[in-house]
Amino acid sequence: MIQEYLKLHEQEILEDLFSLLRIPSVSSDAGHHEDMLRCAACWETLLQKAGADEVQILPTAGNPVVFAWKKVNPNLPTVMVYGHYDVMPPEPFELWKTEPFEPVIKDGHIWGRGADDDKGQSFMHYVAFRYLCESGSLPCNVKFLLEGEEEISSPSLEQFCVEHRDLLACDYVLVSDTSMLSADTPSITTGLRGLAYWQLEVTSACRDLHSGIFGGAVANPINELCKLIARMQDDSGRIMILHFYDDVENVSDEEKTLISQIPFDEEQYKTDLGIRNTHGEAGYSTIERTGIRPTFDVCGIWGGYTGEGTKTVLPAKAFAKLSTRLVPHQRSQVIGKLMEEYVKQIAPDYVQVKLTYLHGAESYVCPIDLPAYKAAEAAYTKVFGKRPLPVRRGGSIGVVAVFEKVLGVKSILMGFGLESDAIHSPNENFPLFMFRTGIETITEFYGQLKNYL
Repeated sequence: MIQEYLKLHEQEILEDLFSLLRIPSVSSDAGHHEDMLRCAACWETLLQKAGADEVQILPTAGNPVVFAWKKVNPNLPTVMVYGHYDVMPPEPFELWKTEPFEPVIKDGHIWGRGADDDKGQSFMHYVAFRYLCESGSLPCNVKFLLEGEEEISSPSLEQFCVEHRDLLACDYVLVSDTSMLSADTPSITTGLRGLAYWQLEVTSACRDLHSGIFGGAVANPINELCKLIARMQDDSGRIMILHFYDDVENVSDEEKTLISQIPFDEEQYKTDLGIRNTHGEAGYSTIERTGIRPTFDVCGIWGGYTGEGTKTVLPAKAFAKLSTRLVPHQRSQVIGKLMEEYVKQIAPDYVQVKLTYLHGAESYVCPIDLPAYKAAEAAYTKVFGKRPLPVRRGGSIGVVAVFEKVLGVKSILMGFGLESDAIHSPNENFPLFMFRTGIETITEFYGQLKNYL
C-alpha cells in the first residue's frame, strides 16, 4: 500500500525533495545558469534511482529539458508527466520567516521556494512513479518532461516539442501545476483561458503643446485614447471587437451545473478584495465570468504630465496596455488581427493610432468525459471521499496548449496546491497533508486508468 510505503520511506523522500529545493534554480536570473544545470542533473539522478529505463538531459535554446522513459509494454498507453524545475525569485528576502533555499518542516508544512510551485508538486509524481516501479504495478508506459523555463513563459519548449515530437509521443499528459478549491473540497482544473496583449499608442502633434494656446484646435491624444478604449466594451460588459465572440465555446449544461456547485461566498469575496460589488458581463455569475467567459482589460495607461502640481500641457502621445483573456476555442493570433481591424475602423483620422501585438497564449479545455479525466476523477473520489468539482481557471499555462497543438494530446490538470501556499511570494509552503494525499491520488490514478481505457 502507498500509505505504508510513504511511512517507511518518509525521511528519504523528504531528503530527496529537499535536495531539489536547496538549489536556487531561478530561471529569470542569468546569474543562476549553473544552478539550472545542477537542478536538471539532480532530477536526472532521482529519475534513474526511481527506475526509469532511460533518462536524458536534452538541450534547448535556453535551459535544458530532463526527459525520462519507463517502457512497460508498447501495446499499453503512455502517460507523460510534465513539470518544471525552475522557480520564481525569492525576493524580498526580509519577508521570509525561513531561508527560501533551506527547506524545513514546520507546523505541518514544507517551507521553501518551490515547495509547491512546482518542485513539490512534480516530486509527488516522482514518488508515485517510484512506488509503482518498485512494486511492479505500473500499468502503462510513463514519460517525464521537466523543463527549466516555465516561470519565464517557456520560450524554448514549443520548438523543443516540434523537434522531439516522436520522442514525446504519448496518449495523455499529467500536469500538477495548479490548485484545488480547498483541502476538503477536491477539484480538477478543466480549463485555462488564453491571452492576447497589445500596446496602443495615440499621437497627435510632433511635440507637447501649450494647452491654452492649442487646446480646442489640436486633438488631445489622452482624450482620444480614452474614447477608443470606451468603444471596446458596451455597458453590459460585452466586448465590441467585431467577430470577437464567433468562436467562443458554449459550455455544456452538465458542466454549468457542476460549476454552480462550487463553494463560493460572494460577500466574503467582496470583503476580501475591498470592493463595493462585483462587476462584469451581464448574465453570468462571478465564477463563470472568471472561468468560462472572455474579458477585456486596460492593464496600464499613461501620457502627459503626472508630477506634483500643475502643468498646462497638451501631450503629444498617450499609451495604454490592453489585454483580453480568451476561452476555448478562440485563438490569440485571430483575436490579434480582429483587434487590429477594429482599431483601424474606429480610429479618427486626426490622430495617428498604432497598435502593437505583444504577446499571446492559447486557451485550453479538458472534456470531463475524457477517459483519463474519468480516471483522475475516480482517484480523487476514492482518496478524498468526495467527487472532485471541475473548475475552469482564469489564468493561462501556455505549455498545455502547446502539447495539444504539437503533440495532439490532452492534459489532465491534477493540481494539489492551495491559495495559502503563497506561490511566487515569500514564505512559499506546501502542507504535508496535501503532499502525501497528492501522492496517494496520483498513485490511484494509475490504478484507475486501466478501468477507463
